[in-house]
Amino acid sequence: MIASSAATKPPISRYVQSDACVRLPYAYTGQSGVLGWSGLLPTMVITDPEFQWLRHWVREQLGIHLSEQKRELVVGRLQALLREQGFASFHAYCHALQQDTSGHALNELVNRITTNYTYFYREPAHFEFLWREVFPPLTRILRQQNNRDLRLWSAGCSTGEEAYLLAMLQMDYLGAEYPQWRAGVLATDISQPVLEWAKAGIYSAEHLERLPDGLRRKYFQPQPDCQTFRVHPSVRDQVVFRRLNLMNPRFPFRKPFQVIFCRNVMIYFDEATRRGLLSRLHQCLEPGGYLFIGHAESLGRQRDDFEYILPAVYRRR
Repeated sequence: MIASSAATKPPISRYVQSDACVRLPYAYTGQSGVLGWSGLLPTMVITDPEFQWLRHWVREQLGIHLSEQKRELVVGRLQALLREQGFASFHAYCHALQQDTSGHALNELVNRITTNYTYFYREPAHFEFLWREVFPPLTRILRQQNNRDLRLWSAGCSTGEEAYLLAMLQMDYLGAEYPQWRAGVLATDISQPVLEWAKAGIYSAEHLERLPDGLRRKYFQPQPDCQTFRVHPSVRDQVVFRRLNLMNPRFPFRKPFQVIFCRNVMIYFDEATRRGLLSRLHQCLEPGGYLFIGHAESLGRQRDDFEYILPAVYRRR
């Protein structure tokens, strides 16, 4: 049974106070130069000063640490973008990045230098732990408090697989009682294109192949092309997608969350940036709330702010 449509989409005002996005400008004094024609261009070379400026700008804007070892990868991924947009050089591109106030240039850069590939039921131990060890005591305590506010955040949600799965698990766990709860999931990412993909909720069979059969049959609708599946509207209605830069010094949330998934995000960050983000995530969690990170990431076991529970699962002290 699909959960009752009486469970309405959580309003964005439930989570945030404003749509403000903080930008942290860093001056670039280069001269602009844009090609007025299209055609075959030679391989572009980025100079040491240009790469150092780009590294600094990306770290300030996105928190992403581009090491010298990633220089060739960055150049390879950005060359196509520069050519598509008619830039004659990285010199010109850096100038345009600094001048852009629309956020479009930042979106394009994010999409080129980060990897958004994911799938449903990635790192399944997390979802099994959520079902067995988090939902039972959490919902019991909330019932005792006459509180039906279940708050989950998928931070760095990419194309939405994680957020939709969290909504499905909420709906399955609460069953017929679900419409009586103020549940749902807030899902955020810095990239507007991947958020638009997530909102559409259409995925290939490959993205669903690790998902348990019961969830796949219950919550997905085959599409006319016989190759893709769409998340059922009852699930899509329970996820609020919003653009948010995790480098913002403050997050505009009205209340803390009981569960935060921020997986495979900090692998891009250096140590100082990770510490800053963890401090902000700590502030966004209720005492005793759970933080799930990627298995390639670690906070360490001896911390004053988070208690180690099991690999990639921590609890706010």
